[in-house]
Amino acid sequence: MTGDTRTNEPSRRRRRFPGISSRAYEHPTDRSALVALRKLSGFDTVFKALSGLLPERSLRLLYLSDSVRVGEEQFTHLHTMLRDACYILDLEKVPAMYVTQNPQPNAMCIGLDEPIIVVTTGLVELLDEEEMRAVVGHEVGHALSGHSVYRTVLLFLTGLAVKVAWIPLGNVAVLAIVTALREWFRKSELSADRAGLLVGQDLRASMRGLMKIAGGNHLHEMNVDAFLAQAEEYEKAGDLRDSVLKILNVLPRSHPFTTVRAAELKSWAETRDYQRIMDGHYPRREEDKDTSVTDSFRESAAHYADTVRTSKDPLMKLVGDVAGGAGDLGGKLRNRFTGGARGGAPDPAAGTE
Repeated sequence: MTGDTRTNEPSRRRRRFPGISSRAYEHPTDRSALVALRKLSGFDTVFKALSGLLPERSLRLLYLSDSVRVGEEQFTHLHTMLRDACYILDLEKVPAMYVTQNPQPNAMCIGLDEPIIVVTTGLVELLDEEEMRAVVGHEVGHALSGHSVYRTVLLFLTGLAVKVAWIPLGNVAVLAIVTALREWFRKSELSADRAGLLVGQDLRASMRGLMKIAGGNHLHEMNVDAFLAQAEEYEKAGDLRDSVLKILNVLPRSHPFTTVRAAELKSWAETRDYQRIMDGHYPRREEDKDTSVTDSFRESAAHYADTVRTSKDPLMKLVGDVAGGAGDLGGKLRNRFTGGARGGAPDPAAGTE
């Protein structure tokens, strides 16, 4: 931070992470999804074209004219949280932040040259101070990771996909990129949730915030443990048909389901990786240029393999069985969907649901 850093110090003592690289908190699937996105046919061409066409200046003027800019005289508590978050994650330039009138609780980090953070009145009114601190840290995490560029492209293309829906080939091309961007952005939300925890350093507050986003301001009617149990039930419930429905349900969404986010964040908070960061051992930005792409791929592959191995989802368990040589894929799919082997005889390898 520039200037007198004493004015940026958090209101309560929290650990600070000087020079921290976004690699410290980025979810492995975030990085691998972004690599897959960049390799998507036509993405580079579209991205380069849009970089010069996107009305970023118009976007900034829109929020400046029709929202409230957070600062020392407006929404001062949010201004303090924002400076705290940038201080903790060592983000030198504090992004502009706006509050916009919208009853839907939401926040986003957008912008090509410089990130802008936007929060809705619905979110400000819903969350308490510590819950909101995690959200602000979440958005600062997006800024530090450089996510705002791709998020802006996604917002633009989502609107464009509707406008060109009558053009068969154009629609297919745009929808392919939008689908890939959404897949990446859902993974990037898991990374930003981790950044929010590093800023707030209060897991219960992060959990409460996610519960409120899912169920409203009725904490007296909700329970963190029961909420997390929903995530486990969601993962292992049903059969292969339910697994397919889960995929179809999540495809149009920009964010993962809140119970899944809560479970992912709690799981990460219990890892040695998180504790090492809190102890001051983490990747530095100055080391980013020396980072091996191969190592990143290897880490992502290991994470996916572990996810398949430990998942309770019926489809993931089937993939794990097939990968482990437990049987042929066609037979297992038939048995899972029909409830038995050909001829009605039960398949001993299928197990029970």
